[in-house]
Amino acid sequence: MEDTLTNPPLGTPAPASRKRHDLLLFAAVLGGLLLFNFIAQRFFFRLDLTEEKRYTMSPATKALLRGLKQPVTITVYLTGDFPPAFRRLEQGVRETLTEFQVYGGANLSYIFIDPSAAGTAAARNQFYASLFKKGLKPTNLGATENGKRVEKIIFPWAVVSVGGRDRNVLLLRGNQAAPPEVRLNQSIEGLEYELASTIRSLVPSLRKRLGIVEGHGELTNVQAGDMLSTWQQQYDVYRVTLSKVPDLRALDAIVVAQPKTPYSEDDKFKLDQFITQGGRALFFVDALRVNLDSVSRNGAALATPYNLNLEDLFFKYGVRLNQNLLLDLNCGQIPLVTGMEGNKPKIEPMPWQLYPLINKFSPHPITRNLDAVYLKFTGNLDTVKAVGIRKTPLLTTSRYTRVLPAPVPINFNDARLEPNPKLYQKGFQPVGYLLEGQFTSLFANRARPGTLQFQPEKSPQARPSKLVVLADGDFIRSEIDPKTGNPFRLGFDRLANTEFANRELVLNATDYLLDETGLIAVRGKQITLRPLDKVKLAEQRRRWQLLNLGAPLALLGLFGAGRAWRRKRRYARFAT
Repeated sequence: MEDTLTNPPLGTPAPASRKRHDLLLFAAVLGGLLLFNFIAQRFFFRLDLTEEKRYTMSPATKALLRGLKQPVTITVYLTGDFPPAFRRLEQGVRETLTEFQVYGGANLSYIFIDPSAAGTAAARNQFYASLFKKGLKPTNLGATENGKRVEKIIFPWAVVSVGGRDRNVLLLRGNQAAPPEVRLNQSIEGLEYELASTIRSLVPSLRKRLGIVEGHGELTNVQAGDMLSTWQQQYDVYRVTLSKVPDLRALDAIVVAQPKTPYSEDDKFKLDQFITQGGRALFFVDALRVNLDSVSRNGAALATPYNLNLEDLFFKYGVRLNQNLLLDLNCGQIPLVTGMEGNKPKIEPMPWQLYPLINKFSPHPITRNLDAVYLKFTGNLDTVKAVGIRKTPLLTTSRYTRVLPAPVPINFNDARLEPNPKLYQKGFQPVGYLLEGQFTSLFANRARPGTLQFQPEKSPQARPSKLVVLADGDFIRSEIDPKTGNPFRLGFDRLANTEFANRELVLNATDYLLDETGLIAVRGKQITLRPLDKVKLAEQRRRWQLLNLGAPLALLGLFGAGRAWRRKRRYARFAT
């Protein structure tokens, strides 16, 4: 018995040999880890196993971040003690910025700041005021957690800083009419584009040249002031009078905003040549003239057709601007006098069907996950045959639409009347189109107006192009602040105290027309929302809680019992 305990059995390695074996095994494992780490650093790769590739950056974003020449700092104020629904948006921002840092390297850094972290209420309110002064407005967003309604004041903003310049980024986007969970999901889908496009706008690069056409009664600098100042942050913007320039070759894109007088044939020729040779264009055009300055005392006016001399140009390119007005039960409001309060008139906002609110969009990157936009006195658009042109309806009215052909009598007192739903049965009417392809010149096989210069059927300078046509000239018109005389932000409605997404749509459209990197395509990114069954969740909550708590403890106990049994069996033969 004693000999058995003091002498190891046959086949058991000596202590020195076993120690050497363990050291060699440890050295081999350590060397393998070091070698793997070295290879991983030299050959970088990442695996995204999600179905919709939510963690995969687009090639355009990667190229932008890898090409950064100066430090970019992103300060995020969306953090704090949030319910799970809001924490998901915060986590989405963190994950996106982590991916950004992978490709941006040392030139990209980010920091999260909790606006509510101040020690006292006074300090917290002071910090809130400083954020508000920077244009970072708080949002009161609601969600349902465990069957209870939860509301939280958050600052869904980030500030991107490059070279001493700052730009605010709204992180909470999406359609306000959608449920909170859907809107949060839409916001997460748009994070990559919102952050990447802001970085691109601040990084010095070759700026595109945008021409604002004038000379035909188009919107003035004040009327389109907010949109012009927004464009100037990313592009070189010029006012262009067609009659004073030989051509538009120096520009990358043009904007035609609510013309009121006819285009001459030579002006139209310059537009045509610019577009057919690859120039991009945005048209915001009314088919009918509604002169609110000529409203009679009884609140009546008449909408009559414009003569812009652009109908044949649009027709050639594949779209027709119809001479009608649309009424939509999903609409904005106008102020009307509804009575008297003492000696003062009582003014109340009333629904006005001639101001449609558009909330139905194409899934195209220009309009995907867009909030509602605001139109005034708009008609509809039809498409006609144009070989080689792809036509995408970007936005349409609601199901409850009425179409009135010109001339259209307008009486503001009609807003007092209850609309008859039976008259609003024309369905979804398109009011905006994207046209893409190689456009055929309207002047092919014709002489240039006023000259004998014959235009060939196909010009050697012909290039594919893109157009956006909206049947509302007021779309980029800002309301004017009566106190200061300055324009409000585009899309802001004083009656509803709401900012609609007109500004965002125009920026997306301009970006799509002019961006050659393809970054705008990131707006098409889709993350599938997979909600839990709330009924089953409530019924089986206790079962899953016990399983989550008990299963790890049970597995740990089984592992310990198994290990003890194995050790006992291994050394039992030494005791015999």
